[in-house]
Amino acid sequence: SVLETVRVPIDDIYTIEGKNVLRLRDEVLSLVRLSDVFGVKQVLESGDQTYVVVIGVAESKLGIIVDTLVGQEEIVIKSMGDYLQNIQGIAGATIRGDGRVTLIIDVGAMMDMAKEIKVDIKAQLESSAKKPKEQPSDYKVLIVDDSKMDRTLMQKALEPLGVSLIEATNGVEALNIIKSGEHDIDAMLIDIEMPRMDGYTLAGEIRKYSKYRNLPLIAVTSRTSKTDRLRGVEVGMTEYITKPYSPEYLENVVRKNLKLG
Repeated sequence: SVLETVRVPIDDIYTIEGKNVLRLRDEVLSLVRLSDVFGVKQVLESGDQTYVVVIGVAESKLGIIVDTLVGQEEIVIKSMGDYLQNIQGIAGATIRGDGRVTLIIDVGAMMDMAKEIKVDIKAQLESSAKKPKEQPSDYKVLIVDDSKMDRTLMQKALEPLGVSLIEATNGVEALNIIKSGEHDIDAMLIDIEMPRMDGYTLAGEIRKYSKYRNLPLIAVTSRTSKTDRLRGVEVGMTEYITKPYSPEYLENVVRKNLKLG
């Protein structure tokens, strides 16, 4: 069962005989990452702290590093029959309040799986820290808009900055780019009205991750009402630019948010 959730400094993580351990109050707990146990991609936590979920069976305890904490809910576990019978460490699934299906971990099985994990967590977390930006091309801006023409206009406006540009055609695609960790994104230009996932929802999803708490999210949209602007603030937009805009204005907003001279 889940005993507690904590946020701990990376400096509290140690390696003893090839195993990661965490000193938590008067105890020393074995420590693994959820992503390493199940072999999935992760969004690495930036900074000097990380989230740990402490689980236990009988007298045994284990610390699990997770990317983020979403919340706590009362759930009913449903068996998925043949669909999940060959997936080690999964007890079943549940349908959450927002309609999404979430897998439920078999705590006992996962504790057994964790015994085989040998990864230097602290070294990887420290190596994931952002490298210093030495030139404009080191900065990456993600442009999210379903209109090819609008993406092209934004590209041309940002050419004088010399930053690296990445494109996504909707919120789902952009969120997958963020979650993959393949690119170190420094700012995002986000259209509001897009298929699959709109800009408001995308911003809200991104702000769930501590790593992206201060990532500049710049709305670029034709919606001009005060209500739309307020909603942008509520979901975590840093700036709100309305179309049409001048290339110079967009360039200056991005320059300011990237802190380029």
